[in-house]
Amino acid sequence: MASVGFDTSGQPTLGTSAVKLLIAGGFGVGKTTLVGSVSEIAPLRTEEVISEISGNVDDLAGVEGKTTTTVALDFGRITVNPSLICYLFGTPGQHRFWFMWDELAQGALGAVILADTRRLDACFPSVDFFERRQVPFVLAVNCFNGVQPYTVDQVRDAMDLDSYVPTVLCDVRQRESSKQVLITLLEHLISLRNLARS
Repeated sequence: MASVGFDTSGQPTLGTSAVKLLIAGGFGVGKTTLVGSVSEIAPLRTEEVISEISGNVDDLAGVEGKTTTTVALDFGRITVNPSLICYLFGTPGQHRFWFMWDELAQGALGAVILADTRRLDACFPSVDFFERRQVPFVLAVNCFNGVQPYTVDQVRDAMDLDSYVPTVLCDVRQRESSKQVLITLLEHLISLRNLARS
């Protein structure tokens, strides 16, 4: 997958067709929902029903009502403009499927880490994964039931994130909210590219 090019003003260059972005985070945090809400094509999903055996292996605390789970990846696409298409790859959240993350991360320009403040510890492994691989990311706090009891700064402090890492509130069920998360990531990538050039 070609990485995006930028002109001197930081805008994507014509002729650049596609970038790969990851949607990551813990189990049940909303990755499949984000990809589905924003994709302009019918998303590819690899969801399976949570079996009794799976229920005994995966930690369902906080997501007791969850009935399906991603076992490989989610895939979607969104066209930003005629010269920029984003391919979205949602990672599986359960620990037993994390071996796939290395494959999925190859060629990725950046990532969205989704967080659920009811289970914030579930996104620490995602932060560690992308920091170790020097893949830029933004933290998107999914507001379940339309409620978020914490501010962006409180979440950033709890996650011990550097101040330059964008942190946003979102509702991944809403297309516009999911689009804004992706725009925040793209703007962050442009900003980092401009910083590297100066």
